[in-house]
Amino acid sequence: MNKRQLLKSTFAATAAVSVAAPALAQTSPNVRWRLASSFPKSLDTIYGGAEVLAKRVAAITGGKFQISVHAAGELVPAFGVVDAVQNGAVECSHTASYYFVGKNKAFAFDTTLPFGLNQRQQNAWMSYGGGKQLVGDFMREYGIVSFAGGNTGVQMGGWFRKEVKTVKDLKGLKIRIAGLGGEVMARLGAVPLQLPGGEIYQALEKGTIDAAEWVGPYDDEKLGFYKVAPHYYYPGWWESNSQYSFYINSKTWDALPKDYQAAFEAAAAEANGDMMAEYDFKNPPALRKLVGGGVKLHAYPTEMLKAAQNEAFALYEEEAAKNPTFRKIYEPWKKFRAEVMLWHRFAEHTYSNFVFNNPPK
Repeated sequence: MNKRQLLKSTFAATAAVSVAAPALAQTSPNVRWRLASSFPKSLDTIYGGAEVLAKRVAAITGGKFQISVHAAGELVPAFGVVDAVQNGAVECSHTASYYFVGKNKAFAFDTTLPFGLNQRQQNAWMSYGGGKQLVGDFMREYGIVSFAGGNTGVQMGGWFRKEVKTVKDLKGLKIRIAGLGGEVMARLGAVPLQLPGGEIYQALEKGTIDAAEWVGPYDDEKLGFYKVAPHYYYPGWWESNSQYSFYINSKTWDALPKDYQAAFEAAAAEANGDMMAEYDFKNPPALRKLVGGGVKLHAYPTEMLKAAQNEAFALYEEEAAKNPTFRKIYEPWKKFRAEVMLWHRFAEHTYSNFVFNNPPK
């Protein structure tokens, strides 16, 4: 090939690319979704999970797929996001499924169950243990497609105005707590209430409630609970992990181009891992600051933990006996839990127990 032929061939190839590029762009539609969060902007780590999703989706699709993120109350109330997704008022949401156990207790599996799985175990169950399929089938019945979109790991056990030393101290105690943890608390004699994050402080300050749980040191400090309830308990046995999820209207999802679906799934997976890493980074200094400021840390008495665990599994068995949908997820979940706990008992627990109790000299 001589120089003239080479230049002619190069020009033709360049022209073909310049023609093909606009044609390709035309096959990728502009899509605009609204996401309703159950969380206020002040809780930057949880709320930020939706922002991570939106930014990555936009980046992957070259700006063609845009998702605007709206805090709790901007479009719909914090606990109204599932209804909004179902009826198509918004295309998607970012929330915690256990807020909606009043619809069906099976919603809890997509967030957490008291004395359930930790964050790593939850991811394993969802990804390889059949959880994603089981939860997905359940959500489809509500016209929803769901993807894991963040996790806090094991949470703290709440803020109390007064110490609780025995199960008897829980009788009549009004506590803000979500999900099935609230039902277990009720079985122990407490009075559970479900309040959005932005309303908890005022309820504690006014004495409308006696105690409240939220997440952990970083978020709890931002919400100021320590100012009115100085006793901080651990562990949050009702949230051994707390998975947050992105919910999409199923018809809207099915109409989304396949490459955009792939972009959404990839971005959700990134948000899921990113949130846990951020909390592990931010919680240690926040806890040090709280304790340095006079917060009193208390471990839940073993007697109380045993009583709560017994009530939790009694609740699950009772629900499984009367709720086929719950039972369909619960039975394989229970089997997975037993197997993964056995493995973690030998490797993870033994290692952690040693290093926590034997710091290097």
